[in-house]
Amino acid sequence: MADIVSVVAADEQRLLQRLQELVEVESPSEDKAAVDRAGALVSGWVAEMGGEIRRHPQEGFGNVLELRFEPAQSGSSRRGRVLLLGHLDTVWPMGTLAKMPWKEDAGKIFGPGVVDMKAGVVMALEALMAVKALGAERPVTLLLNSDEEIGSPISRAITEKIAQECSAVFVLEPAQGLAYKTARKGVGNYELKVEGVAAHSGVDFERGHSAVLEMARLVQTVAGFTDLSQGLTVNPGVITGGTRSNVIAAECTAEVDVRIAKADDAARVEKLFRGLEVTDKACRLTVTGGINRPPMERKAGTEALFHLAQKLAEEMGFVLDEASTGGGSDGNFTAALGVPTLDGMGAVGAGAHAAHEHVVKAHLAERTALLAGMIAQAE
Repeated sequence: MADIVSVVAADEQRLLQRLQELVEVESPSEDKAAVDRAGALVSGWVAEMGGEIRRHPQEGFGNVLELRFEPAQSGSSRRGRVLLLGHLDTVWPMGTLAKMPWKEDAGKIFGPGVVDMKAGVVMALEALMAVKALGAERPVTLLLNSDEEIGSPISRAITEKIAQECSAVFVLEPAQGLAYKTARKGVGNYELKVEGVAAHSGVDFERGHSAVLEMARLVQTVAGFTDLSQGLTVNPGVITGGTRSNVIAAECTAEVDVRIAKADDAARVEKLFRGLEVTDKACRLTVTGGINRPPMERKAGTEALFHLAQKLAEEMGFVLDEASTGGGSDGNFTAALGVPTLDGMGAVGAGAHAAHEHVVKAHLAERTALLAGMIAQAE
């Protein structure tokens, strides 16, 4: 690992310069042209590296980039292909840079999307250059989608297809503190809609059937589905209903977030939601939605990758821990296919989606070198 550390450290200034360039190309998920500009910048760097650029054109979102790197030595091509998985889109709207400019302060680098996850993208390219410089190449695909922050509706199928060609997936999302992520919860969204019977609350109270009152009962029921011992949480996060206080509400909706730790719980949750019934039979309930992102469970393949990462980190002089998180990533999709997946292999930092979003500068080269070592040595 000493050689990789030296190569990455020697090029740290390029890493920082490219990170600033990429952060300063704003790329909100909903702005196709903006995301494509970020993609063009990265594609230019890949072209300089001799990588193959495959674009998956999209109409409503930025193009998905499949960036392929083949080893110069024919023997290396027999090793399994590694997928580096990332995204170019951010949650930040155009114009955010004027209020949250790139800046360095007290060892931290701030800017919209810097930790989630433009640092991860630049780190991947630097890691690949280090691997090439040391003659440790292997087949690698860097897949950068354009819609991860809104649930990957168009890129999921592309990700799953490419992942099945690979022996391992390294997800470039930020670390959990200082830890790699070996498990993530699955994510679901349900919408409950109750239709009641409107009436004047003073004149015709008895003729009304309140959708709001019925929803209040249902919300209590679904909140009770939470089972912390099994890692299952249910959060009725948004409730909308009624028009005026003197009108018995004719309609009410609730948006419910669900997180599951085990794939088997998807069917259990689905059965619970589809089995909901109204108490007031004059009201009508409609349930839509479901689990849209399977859990990334800690299985043998992921465990083996993490143990390799621990070994390499030890050689570099630090202890690497593992963590699980309730948030989802595109790694959930690849892990559910049975492809060994390790997440949180991007930058160390904090504040994703918040005004204090930042990376810790001191860890950039270190984590890039570790990523390079994993690319070179993973089975």
